[in-house]
Amino acid sequence: MSKKIFFVFLLFVLLLTVGAGCKKKTIDKATDPIVLNYWRVFDGPDDFAEIIRMYNEQHPYITINYRKLRYEEYESELLNAFAEDRGPDIFSIHNTWMKKYESKISPAPEFTNMVFPVVQGSIKKEVVAESRSVRGLNLKELKQNFVDAVYSDVVINNQIYGLPLSVDTLAMYYNQDLFDRAGIVDVPGYWNRDFQQTVKELTKLDLKGNVIQSGVAMGGTSNIERYSDILSVLMMQNGATMLNDAGQVLFHTVPSSLRSSDYNPGLMALRFYTDFANPIKEVYSWNNDLPSALTMFTSGNLAMMFGYSYHMPIIKTTAPKLNFMIAPLPQIEGSNVSTNFANYWVEVVSQKSEHKNEAWNFIQFMTSAERVPSYLNKTKKPTALRSLVPSQREDLEIGVFVDQVLTAKSWYRGKGPVLMENFFSEMIEAALQDTENKIMEIMNLYASRIQQTIR
Repeated sequence: MSKKIFFVFLLFVLLLTVGAGCKKKTIDKATDPIVLNYWRVFDGPDDFAEIIRMYNEQHPYITINYRKLRYEEYESELLNAFAEDRGPDIFSIHNTWMKKYESKISPAPEFTNMVFPVVQGSIKKEVVAESRSVRGLNLKELKQNFVDAVYSDVVINNQIYGLPLSVDTLAMYYNQDLFDRAGIVDVPGYWNRDFQQTVKELTKLDLKGNVIQSGVAMGGTSNIERYSDILSVLMMQNGATMLNDAGQVLFHTVPSSLRSSDYNPGLMALRFYTDFANPIKEVYSWNNDLPSALTMFTSGNLAMMFGYSYHMPIIKTTAPKLNFMIAPLPQIEGSNVSTNFANYWVEVVSQKSEHKNEAWNFIQFMTSAERVPSYLNKTKKPTALRSLVPSQREDLEIGVFVDQVLTAKSWYRGKGPVLMENFFSEMIEAALQDTENKIMEIMNLYASRIQQTIR
């Protein structure tokens, strides 16, 4: 056999063995084992066991090491780990932390190159490895698949920096027994006189003027769950622009559409909120000397509180016999649009990860409509995906929160979101102590301080 014929024959054999269009090896020789370290808060390993099992069926050479940390230690442990080059490949951050962590996280690649096990052969079957280029989620698909709040938060400089497993929304918890005893049938759906009247009827003071039963947990700061979210959504519902595209804080100004009016939506929201903690107002029902809103509610001494779906298991565990219900967040009466508030965590990939390709592939795998229901069903959390909204709406426990995800919004809190919350707290307290009607000056001062955190 001539050399030319021999080489042609050898090439033919190689093509039959390797296959045309993709690279294949026996699975045990395809790639070195890869370990992805994944850090989160709140959810345990069991919540991700099924998703990880499904992922390992496709990529048996990848091990996902899941670690749950306490919220109180999470961020400090995360930052220390990165400083010492022992941080996780994948971790979770709050949606308001995106810009804060921008330099520490890696954007989604257009494609991820992955190895899949494939059964080959008709008589002697053999599992071989097949390399494939998997296209990632693009901006158009992100906007089509996920609710609006997600696009606003995770897209930075036209790149996707993270994806959520769920999106929670602010709703109203209420004590059904207290409503029944007061003879109140209708739960207020608007921030109007009916809401204020309901609060008055459900608030009880002793002879010294102390609150012994509160109609609503509003007006305060440290003892109210997510007070800054409540005030923020009141401002947004009123029409305030919290932050414009140029990064300017504008919640203290009159929107351009209302320039001919003296109506200031941010100012009206702040006044409305603080009235409930002002002893000289008819709707007075709260003060900073009371226990936390959650404690008041579970003890049966609070008629209405605002919270997220994650408050439900806490309430059920603390007060298993409490007869409570959940209603949608009240809206502005007469408005033709609903505005709700989004609060959620985003799964991101570390800039220092040696396996960004595989890490991003896993995030896109677990947040997909086919796999994320495993997580959502176990944790009882509202979906971040539009396609899953109809099925979750029927859920008796989280249906209210799900109904609000399509109209939920958030706003960028600057690179120091905790500092911004502190400024909101100081602004509320200053407004409560205002005896000279300088509430507009107070708003201007704290808007300026928050602006500094944005810069």
